[in-house]
Amino acid sequence: MDLDLVAEVLAREPAYRARQVWEWTARGACSYAEMTNLPIAARTLLEEHAPFSTLTLAHEAKSADGTVKALFHTHEGHPLEAVLMRYRDGRRSVCISSQSGCPLTCTFCATGQMQFRRNLTEWEILDQALHFKRVEPIDHVVFMGMGEPMLNFDAVLAAARRLPDLGVTHRRTTISTVGWLPGLTRFVDEVDEPIRLALSLHAPADALRSEIMPVNDRYPVENVLAECVRYFELRRRKVFVEYVMLDGINDSVEHAVELAELLDRRIFKLNLIPYNPTGMYDGSSRQRIAAFKDTLHAAGFSPTVRLTRGRDIAAACGQLAATS
Repeated sequence: MDLDLVAEVLAREPAYRARQVWEWTARGACSYAEMTNLPIAARTLLEEHAPFSTLTLAHEAKSADGTVKALFHTHEGHPLEAVLMRYRDGRRSVCISSQSGCPLTCTFCATGQMQFRRNLTEWEILDQALHFKRVEPIDHVVFMGMGEPMLNFDAVLAAARRLPDLGVTHRRTTISTVGWLPGLTRFVDEVDEPIRLALSLHAPADALRSEIMPVNDRYPVENVLAECVRYFELRRRKVFVEYVMLDGINDSVEHAVELAELLDRRIFKLNLIPYNPTGMYDGSSRQRIAAFKDTLHAAGFSPTVRLTRGRDIAAACGQLAATS
């Protein structure tokens, strides 16, 4: 739903018509025909000149655990993916993309091996969430799909600010970054809403992190963590640290000790992520993850291990790699 285009098409209508269109859309309407408080002539104009979605659904896969992965195409045919994760406690969380592909080439991430096409618009980002909203209510959104959100800061923030209309509060919205410093600095300085910040760290020191995340050469750990600390000091909200567990790479007890020494447990909340292999690495064993977690516990942290969702449909962490 491109609301800018809607307003242009309805330029001769009262200004509130575009608001009515958005209200219907945000509630989960599936077509203009459902918008019964719009004149028939206005609905006809919209059907002819403003596509109901900026994206075309190309394929949808459903996991045994209830996870749904959707492959979309933009109007030029660029691919992107979004994932709906259903949990037993009733949560409905959507993982959405901010770019088609990603230019940052993290070695463990399938998206990073794709060709980077372009940033997505505010409306293309929202249409991923709206696709699932039309099926059932959603209450959490994470910007952890394809792309680096801080490289598309303006569109990501504009989309995040509209999510409460869909039933997703700011406190249930999370924007993740690998540490792209210009965008992260803007996030700290400009975002007053209680939107959560997550940092994809994945290594406790620069040398190892640079091997698996080339962006670290440009923005080292010390500089990125300094911005995260500033976020905490300004907002008094913890930063979530995502740490994907790569067998024999970053998952030793020694790495856990380094991580505990690096991070302030008052500021950072650790989330350990079982890795879903995409070809270059193997995922850590349960035993190695448990030992890593126990070491962090002993250092005073309360780490969680993310529940893996959608592995059988390549919808889990690191696996999003859409093909057209």
